[in-house]
Amino acid sequence: MKIPPSIQISCINFTNFKRKSDRVGHTDHFPVLGIQEFSENRLQGCHLLFNELHGERSIDEPHKHDFFIINLFEYGKGSHTIDFTEYEVGNSQIHLVFPDQVHQWMIEEETVGYQLMISRDWFESFLPLLRFSASYYQNHPVINLSQEAFEIFRYEFQAIQKEIGGENVFWEVVQKRSELIGLLVSKSVEGAFKDFERYHSNPIISRFLQLIDEHFKTERLVSFYADKLSISANYLNIVCKKNLNASASSLIQDRILLEAKRLLKVSEMSVKDIVYDLGFYDHASFSKFFKAQTGMTPSQFK
Repeated sequence: MKIPPSIQISCINFTNFKRKSDRVGHTDHFPVLGIQEFSENRLQGCHLLFNELHGERSIDEPHKHDFFIINLFEYGKGSHTIDFTEYEVGNSQIHLVFPDQVHQWMIEEETVGYQLMISRDWFESFLPLLRFSASYYQNHPVINLSQEAFEIFRYEFQAIQKEIGGENVFWEVVQKRSELIGLLVSKSVEGAFKDFERYHSNPIISRFLQLIDEHFKTERLVSFYADKLSISANYLNIVCKKNLNASASSLIQDRILLEAKRLLKVSEMSVKDIVYDLGFYDHASFSKFFKAQTGMTPSQFK
């Protein structure tokens, strides 16, 4: 089947982007890419792109996007690293990459898949349809599907492909189909992971993780989050240990560490700028924190 030109766009621009990064000498990091980088003539206001994945391709350098990506693999072989964790690419899988997550991949010749790129604007309306906290999905970005579930996903992906490949695109229909895919992702997650109940048996956990995402750069004290949740710091700690086997403070530290890794690996910020962006008093305190968590200095990691 011949792919309409409007659907080929993301493949073309992705290749061009890789060559561009080589030309300017970026060997350690990529800029953050907007969805318009992948659209024809880099049009502003682009909200969704469809892309077919066929055969071998690789992204050797970690990078991040300001949009949401859903990869549906029909046949897959290779590896996909998301936020410094490597996942195997396999048959009948969904891979999720959230805005600002760092990722890279190497997929092999047998791979056949489909990809939706959803702009940050549409992602804001898409996110509630995932039903559970973004942190949960970021900890479980790869979902293995039954054959029946895969067929349902593929039908919706191909319906979007057909719609945006036409002359008069009905974007409201495209958006609603993408939102339906969000609900299908939620349905597939339930029962797919053993810790599902641990994360969602207590609504405090989901809300706490969401608050951490919003405030981790400026607020480190458990008491701040406990006040937001209208509970005591001691009770918040008990809930976290009972459900996630981790202290409330360690969850805050984990989020700070993840952002530090992202900024060190992908951004063009200096270590000094990262220190202050993440709210550390000075370089020494940041280095001490980072080395205690990773066993290496920020400069060594970068």
